[in-house]
Amino acid sequence: MTPLETFGAIVLALAEAAILVRAILRPHREPASRIAWAVVIVALPIAGIISYLLIGEVRISLKRRVHGREIEARLPKPPGDGDLASRLDAGFYDAPFALARSINELPPTSGNKVSLAADSNVAIDEMVDDINAATTTVHLCAYIWLADTNGCKIKDALIRASARGVTVRAIADALGSRLFHRSAHWRELAESGVVVRVALPVGNPLWTFIRGRVDLRNHRKSLIVDNRIAWIGSQNFADPEFRIKPRYAPWVDVMTRWEGPVARHCQYLFVSDWMGDGGEDISSLLSEPWPPNGNRNGAVAQVIGTGPTVRYDAMPSCFAELMHSARRELVVTTPYFVPNDQVLFALTSAARRGVDTVLMLPKKNDSVVVAGTSRSYYQDLVGAGVRLFEYRCGLLHAKTMLVDRKVGLIGSANLDRRSFELNFENNVLFDDEQFAAVVRARQDSYLADSDPVTQDTVDGFGLAGRLWQNSLAMMSPIL
Repeated sequence: MTPLETFGAIVLALAEAAILVRAILRPHREPASRIAWAVVIVALPIAGIISYLLIGEVRISLKRRVHGREIEARLPKPPGDGDLASRLDAGFYDAPFALARSINELPPTSGNKVSLAADSNVAIDEMVDDINAATTTVHLCAYIWLADTNGCKIKDALIRASARGVTVRAIADALGSRLFHRSAHWRELAESGVVVRVALPVGNPLWTFIRGRVDLRNHRKSLIVDNRIAWIGSQNFADPEFRIKPRYAPWVDVMTRWEGPVARHCQYLFVSDWMGDGGEDISSLLSEPWPPNGNRNGAVAQVIGTGPTVRYDAMPSCFAELMHSARRELVVTTPYFVPNDQVLFALTSAARRGVDTVLMLPKKNDSVVVAGTSRSYYQDLVGAGVRLFEYRCGLLHAKTMLVDRKVGLIGSANLDRRSFELNFENNVLFDDEQFAAVVRARQDSYLADSDPVTQDTVDGFGLAGRLWQNSLAMMSPIL
């Protein structure tokens, strides 16, 4: 070995040791993740070191992290209701709300009016109607925005609103909406007076990797009109045929419309996103007086905003706490099921203690890795008594969780590690039997188009299938 080769081997060994120590000492990491990274780094020194530096840690740029925390610290918190224990079934369901409040310091609100759009196309048309009726402000936050029929309906409505003097702001994720950013439609928005921003811009990929992770995305989907109406859900601003991935269409989503104090909390998340990505200070919107609320018996609702700037376990803890509160029934829909132990055990424990537990996933998933990983958990789920179903009529993209036909969670977050640790997400936790009945009916419509997963189904995967699924699941802690 030449001196140069010896020197290179020493440098590589030192780098491998340094990265291995860093991976082991990294806080807020499950033991399985530490083991997985240690194996990768030792077995594949060069590839392992590079992989760890690129995706091994949930890192957002220091500037963005500090700026985000400064913004959240000084933003005025919209008011809520001081004591809702009497509304939350004598306090039985207050634990999920108390935990949710600890994330953004946004309290529960009452007196909210809520509706569920009939389908994705109806949701777009109703959002356009609200934009057309706007008088002061329209704020849109998009993960994926496509230049298709529905995407252009929204774009045209924003342009019309701006033309009549409404202040319109739109922010769209750099990767999810990259095709829209490069199109003439994005330029048309800017030229018409709509104030546009790119969320989490990538810029030079190498520099992005050095200062953070390129795959930390703003996955939130929201529309806030006149500081009093908010749309929240799983739907992107696109046709259900989803042109960029038509093979899995239609994409089946839920979109909810909220009127009441909780809309101001949705505005809070938009303001933090807007200012965090370089937009002007619009925090005064959060201090505007709320009109007298004569609907004190409306839905109780609370906004949950999670992401790399809040504590790492925020979203999975909220999912698990809501599952633990179930006494009779728990129904969950999600397109991407890659749970951590906390969420998996909460789900299986609910079934084991006699709660009628239903989980619906898509039969055909747009991610081969996620599909295989999800199926690696089927044995545990079916063995625990979870009633498991696969939706066969498209990609079930709705993210819903309903407990005892009373309390629920709807929004953008999936039951996977990306939503738990990497993405900026927005969800609404609610308590309202009337709205819960509407959501439950929608879940029943999904069930009607789903096939049950039984022990025979799991046995039918065979040795090769289980080996593939479990191998993918082994890698999930490092994805």
